[in-house]
Amino acid sequence: MAIHIQRREFISTLCGAAAAWALAARAQQPTMPVVGFLNSTSPGLYAHLVASFRKGLGETGYVEGKNVAIEYRWAEGHYDRLPALADDLVRRQVLVIAATGGEPSAQAAKAATSSIPILFITGGDPVKLGLVASLNRPGGNVTGVSSFYSVLGPKRLALLQELVPKIAKVGVVANPGFANTEEETKDVLAAGLALDKQIHIATAMTEDEIDAAFASLVERRVDALMVAVDPFFVSRRGRFIALAAHHAIPVMYFSRDFAADGGLISYGTNLAEAYHQIGVYTGQILNGAKPANLPVLQPTKFELVINLKTAKALGLNVSPTLLAIADEVIE
Repeated sequence: MAIHIQRREFISTLCGAAAAWALAARAQQPTMPVVGFLNSTSPGLYAHLVASFRKGLGETGYVEGKNVAIEYRWAEGHYDRLPALADDLVRRQVLVIAATGGEPSAQAAKAATSSIPILFITGGDPVKLGLVASLNRPGGNVTGVSSFYSVLGPKRLALLQELVPKIAKVGVVANPGFANTEEETKDVLAAGLALDKQIHIATAMTEDEIDAAFASLVERRVDALMVAVDPFFVSRRGRFIALAAHHAIPVMYFSRDFAADGGLISYGTNLAEAYHQIGVYTGQILNGAKPANLPVLQPTKFELVINLKTAKALGLNVSPTLLAIADEVIE
């Protein structure tokens, strides 16, 4: 009996030691780094851009679920939710915040923390927005990619005129709650004056207001429309495309996503490349780089996309010149 008790005690002691060793081993294992991904729109509409972000992250050696975790926060087009979502990521003690989906995300993240590195994707000038001190030397904890979407309004107007030469009145749908709207609309008004075009601006901050803006511009008998830069508008692109088809009116957009989904024409930067670069920057920061030393990147190429099927439905003949300079023609 004594031998049996000693054997039992020995086994119990051995099991206890093994459990202690296992706990000690787990305690010594490095914790998986956590990245915050903050976006002003919806995950379904931005899945291809998230894939580009992950690709860039992977090129620096980080694979989601393997050696890095990503906490996603989506505002679903409600910009007023972003501050709370950014605060939540800060409480989660993420190591980096990728503030994507335009200026509202970047501004919310910057207001939430002055220590956690922040990487943004904006359409306007990040210096004017107060995000960085300069493009080459950002300083502080913030850097990223500026697509300069918002300064392309005059070019979009010129391309729209080339596509529809007889336009005299152009409507612009713009969100007054978006950071760069005032500057963009001012540039378009000036360009319209130079091109001898009447520019009529209608504002929209909700989906119902998008319908109302279209209706008001149609009542003004505009010959064509432009959609001002706003991530919320990207998330509602199906509504814009449907309204354009219903009213049989040519519309110029700022993102390829519109043209790919049936919109007439778009001119802007390659967003997938911007998300890819933010993924690369995220990995570099995880590897020890400082945001202050990473320059704000700018696009080197702008994309002109024309949907020929939509052009034919509107009875438009796209000139050979415009087709020749298009980066993509959708048939």
